[in-house]
Amino acid sequence: MGLSHTTCCLKFPGNSSCVNWLPSSKGYTICVEICFVWFSRGCVGWLVGWLIDFGDFSREHVKYKDFFVCLVAYHIFFMLFVWSYWKTIFTLPMNPSKEFHLSYSDKESLEREPRGESQQEVLRRAAKDLPIYTRTMSGAIRYCDRCHLVKPDRCHHCSVCDKCILKMDHHCPWVNNCVGFSNYKFFLLFLAYSLLYCLFIAATDLQYFIKFWTNGLPDTQAKFHIMFLFFAAAMFSVSLSSLFGYHCWLVSKNKSTLEVFRAPIFRHRTDKNGFSLGFSKNLRQVFGDEKKYWLLPVFSSLGDGCSFPTCLVNQDPEQASTPGGLNSTSKNENHLFPAKPLRDSQSHLLTDTPSWSEAAAKAEKGKVGMSNPALTMENET
Repeated sequence: MGLSHTTCCLKFPGNSSCVNWLPSSKGYTICVEICFVWFSRGCVGWLVGWLIDFGDFSREHVKYKDFFVCLVAYHIFFMLFVWSYWKTIFTLPMNPSKEFHLSYSDKESLEREPRGESQQEVLRRAAKDLPIYTRTMSGAIRYCDRCHLVKPDRCHHCSVCDKCILKMDHHCPWVNNCVGFSNYKFFLLFLAYSLLYCLFIAATDLQYFIKFWTNGLPDTQAKFHIMFLFFAAAMFSVSLSSLFGYHCWLVSKNKSTLEVFRAPIFRHRTDKNGFSLGFSKNLRQVFGDEKKYWLLPVFSSLGDGCSFPTCLVNQDPEQASTPGGLNSTSKNENHLFPAKPLRDSQSHLLTDTPSWSEAAAKAEKGKVGMSNPALTMENET
């Protein structure tokens, strides 16, 4: 039972009345996100103290040339950090294009039909020309009943944004935004530059922290700020290094956080490495082909977010190779979807044969008795 129509009541001793707060789960989520955002902004503002207190203090104890180098390096790290943070927050997550939305007639047909094979037939008909190769655990077409659309590969519904997000990785309260196809590169650079920023502050602050700790320097107003800056920068460096390392591993495997916990399911099997193309190509999927943009928070990822190249390691023995070794391009409403590059061995999971046929449906019924791959509604966070 959710909190959508309830309130939390806080009673004080000696008072029978109560104060209602957190009027809904949505309101609670907003409050938590506001706290996260302002806390992170406060930490950033406090770290700017390096430029004020630490800068004034070190200028008296460091050579001018060394201080100038530190000052330039600080501003470079700070600008890249703020730039990537800004892009991560204010880049809107991409939603599936109109080709994946059900038409008005398909919606009516879906509502009229009872749950089961009849609904699946409506979805199969709507998805027959779409580049969709992943399924639900029951083998059904992935459909979102809140957005009324057929989900593209790697697309998931965010319960916080209440929208389907292309290549959704997670909803991040620290940036108050959903991290997905449109801003995943920015998020990764944000982690990298924030880690470098904290490491730089901790490294330049370390010698003065030790001197203050051992009473090697007289007590000044800057003592508290320098000691706090070191502790804050060191703690953030530890947490950011683990998070950044984890996402670097995800990029090297061409996976998202959701796909680590729930491997993508193709028509005939689950393949946790179904979207992996090799380290070099996986890296280019996120950062693009032009290396000059790799370290800048500008969009350079490959693809449109609706279809992704796939190399399936496990080949089905009963596969039917596509003539010429190529997949034909799918068309829908004058929208071209690029064919997916394969390895030398073609997998019939990616051929242009329909996902379901009447014969296959009857065979499936024979296997599972009266059950069938019913319409599966997915609301994923």
